[in-house]
Amino acid sequence: MIGPQDWQAIWVTLRLCLWTTAILLLLGTPLAWWLAHTRSRWRAAVEALVALPLVLPPTVLGFYLLVALGPRGPVGGLLEALGGTHLAFTFTGILIGSVLYSLPFAVQPLQDGFRAIGRQPLEVAATLGAGPLDRFFTVALPLARGSVLTAATLAFAHTMGEFGVVLMIGGSIPGETQVLSIAIYDAAEALDYRRAHILSALMLALSFVILWLVFARRRRVATVGA
Repeated sequence: MIGPQDWQAIWVTLRLCLWTTAILLLLGTPLAWWLAHTRSRWRAAVEALVALPLVLPPTVLGFYLLVALGPRGPVGGLLEALGGTHLAFTFTGILIGSVLYSLPFAVQPLQDGFRAIGRQPLEVAATLGAGPLDRFFTVALPLARGSVLTAATLAFAHTMGEFGVVLMIGGSIPGETQVLSIAIYDAAEALDYRRAHILSALMLALSFVILWLVFARRRRVATVGA
């Protein structure tokens, strides 16, 4: 059966997924818009940085974040000098790692969606007197709603399955940094296969239901749009 510690891992996982998805949509949307329309010479470099987590081993990113957020790192050390505490082995720390590691899964679908809109709808809105923000919120975002939904789904699902980055930055502190993937690993390492089976089946079912609901929603949106 699922014990109190497992329920804590489920709650930490859901919190991490929701916060990561919200932050990625908030920060990734303007970044994707800029990448889709800019002609800056820095575009290729920014795209490479955004896509870096796709090819970088999670332990590498996790290690450097651990160093940066730890008590002797530039971020953690500064926070402690200001009277605060470092971010290693905290929920905030794993949230930062999760946002960085899932960044391409949110930005790239949004970028493709904004690019697919083209300039004509925006130019038509401009001729009708719509300003840049009006064109973005009333034209671009509604037309790219399918891409927004895809970005949110991929960010949420990818965060749910994260392991290496979260383990490196947060360890396995029950109720604070222990997520479902780490709880499954701990159970298997302790040869508690029954608990590992239950938690794995729960994650499998939850992931399937989320994807099923989202794909069904995307199909309805596409049907209405057609």
